[in-house]
Amino acid sequence: MMQLTRLLLALLLATSTPIVDAKAPIVIAHRGASGYLPEHTLAAKALAHGMGADYLEQDVVLTKDSIPIVLHDIHLDTVTNVTELFPDRQRDDGRYYAIDFTVAEVKRLRATERVDAKTNKTVFPRRFPPHASHFTVPTLAEELELIQGLNKSSGRQAGIYTEIKSPAWHRSEGKDISKIVLEVLGRYGYREASDAAYLQCFDVVETKRLRQELNCRLKLVQLLGANNWKEVDSDFDLEELARSMREIAKYAEGIGPRMSDVVRGRGTDGNLIVTSLVAVAHQHGLVVHPYTLRADALPGYSESFDELVKHFSVDAKVDGLFTDFPDQALRARNHHLPESKATEDTSAPR
Repeated sequence: MMQLTRLLLALLLATSTPIVDAKAPIVIAHRGASGYLPEHTLAAKALAHGMGADYLEQDVVLTKDSIPIVLHDIHLDTVTNVTELFPDRQRDDGRYYAIDFTVAEVKRLRATERVDAKTNKTVFPRRFPPHASHFTVPTLAEELELIQGLNKSSGRQAGIYTEIKSPAWHRSEGKDISKIVLEVLGRYGYREASDAAYLQCFDVVETKRLRQELNCRLKLVQLLGANNWKEVDSDFDLEELARSMREIAKYAEGIGPRMSDVVRGRGTDGNLIVTSLVAVAHQHGLVVHPYTLRADALPGYSESFDELVKHFSVDAKVDGLFTDFPDQALRARNHHLPESKATEDTSAPR
């Protein structure tokens, strides 16, 4: 069956010319240089910019007064000291929600390295010490000003890669996060597909709405979580996969899959198993930016972070990499790609 799947893929590739050109994959700083500093802090973003990341990611949620802040999810208790300052502000589930706090209250909090909500233990124990130094939760506007300021002062242009978090949940709380985020991005000059910006979301309905109802002209990326595609011998059913990519291409410019949907691991013969996802997505004009490559959480099929980057940039031929370690990813990318690709101008985001 594996040979049949590969044959079908070869026939598919032979029937059309790829729309996406092979280029050095962009390096996207996942929540900033979060392997070194607490995620989504301005310090983590400044470090990622200085390391040379092509794009910096912003996860965005709203406060009680409808101010977009940069936070990975709708909760505050895993990345701040909110339980100390506001011990009685949790909901019935025991969690502290950003939307229940004004931006002035959020600014009183100290941001820290992420801890597990159930065990209260640090998620990545070898990273920056929890509750050390002084970091705060930035607003989206503050972060955009920082990035644009660094672009000007350094002369190196880094792009933004914004994610709208939990739009349906925000609507259930009476707030249209997508409209608010688009307004802030537009205010800072991010409006067109040609701008150094991507906008991503897991919610398929909302991603379509961004394009079709809210007339968003920025490059849209459909994030992919666990999917229901049929599998054949560690690969996806090509017909079903092509149908899905064709549908996504109607409203988005790219996809953001999990690493495991791009590289499965190694077969019994020891060879790397790369799925058809990237090739089929390329046939439909979609760029592919998988998440998240971490030097301190290597999958079993890679002995080093350098090798992991090679698997995705060279073997799987992705167009971008989300990583907590942008400096290491850039070195590995440039080491493994042909000189003509590695030395092209990646300071100007694509």
